[in-house]
Amino acid sequence: MSGPLAGVRVLDFSTMVSGPVAARMLADQGADVIKVESPKGDEMRKIGNQRNGLTSAFMSCNRGKRGVCLDLKNTAAKQALADLVKTVDVVIQNFRPGAMQRMGFAETDVRKLKSDIIYVSISGFGETGPYAHQRVYDPVIQALCGATDIQADRETGKPKMFRIIVADKVTSLTAAQAISSALYAREKTGKGEHIKLSMLDAMVSFFWPEGMSGITFVGDEIDVTKYQGTMDLIYETANGYITAGAVSDSEWQGMCAALNKPEWVNDERFSTTAARFKNAELRKQMTGKEITKWDRQEILNRLDAQGVPSAPLLSRLDLLEDEQIAINGTIQIYDWEGHGKIRQARPAATFEQNPGNVESAAPLMGEHSLEVFREIGYSDGDLKCLIDEGALQGC
Repeated sequence: MSGPLAGVRVLDFSTMVSGPVAARMLADQGADVIKVESPKGDEMRKIGNQRNGLTSAFMSCNRGKRGVCLDLKNTAAKQALADLVKTVDVVIQNFRPGAMQRMGFAETDVRKLKSDIIYVSISGFGETGPYAHQRVYDPVIQALCGATDIQADRETGKPKMFRIIVADKVTSLTAAQAISSALYAREKTGKGEHIKLSMLDAMVSFFWPEGMSGITFVGDEIDVTKYQGTMDLIYETANGYITAGAVSDSEWQGMCAALNKPEWVNDERFSTTAARFKNAELRKQMTGKEITKWDRQEILNRLDAQGVPSAPLLSRLDLLEDEQIAINGTIQIYDWEGHGKIRQARPAATFEQNPGNVESAAPLMGEHSLEVFREIGYSDGDLKCLIDEGALQGC
């Protein structure tokens, strides 16, 4: 394994998206991530289009990991898992509060096995409170964190959700960053850490800088929905859609020049940043009306020449042909044995001194069970006993 986290071993109990994507990011950066599944398997193995026994979503959430399958209802499986825990640096779990305790691998149990462990508990709502006992999926968090208000249709007021599992993935990013910080702190102090993270907290924090700006100043709260409508900066040209935004004075001047509207520069409704913000919806309507008169590429060229941030709206298929995406190497094709060619977004962060790599496909159920336990000293006889007892599944 290569990358800045080479030498770090992670035990990933988590399922679905929030925990698995966090663990996958660590694997992308060189960590040895071992995914632990029950015989039922992660539900993501069942969702979406499949190839050779793996769904596309499971592949993208779990690439680069090794997989073991243990039936923790079996005492021998619990002992085997305890032996494995002693060899790892990080444990990640995202079950409802109390589930890991019932299995015998709560944070306090695990710390007895390895005192300097980084233990990560991801929950939907937190460990206490009126929602803590509930099952959770991304839309539930979107409903509770203000996302549907932020995304609401500005004309009808009807709440809307993001069409992606944004809460899960924001939680993944937050968890991965917190794990890196905890590992750094352990290097200095020698002490482990228990990281507690809820999807609800992660999303509220994520939205706060501009999404919650209207409730930042206590006693001076305002309704910002009429201003946030301006974030829908989608304009229709004569032959396609673009986005364009002018925040600073120079960008607004450039927008006016590109649209052949020099008289807008000194219009008191738009002459300052504050005025443009106050009259944002009107400004959007006026610029949108002008943009419809132009050929898409022509107006993009004019906006670019004037230093106005702008771009065409690309479909997901368009990404495969986009020149910037190609130059960045953002999308890679991997040819993994048994799976054929798999398209993935490469890790976004690159490291010049310690480059990581996407090492392998996602694991089949129990694909590395025998390999992993051999590494920690189990003999073939030991493994046969575990398999015969139904404690371990391997292939």
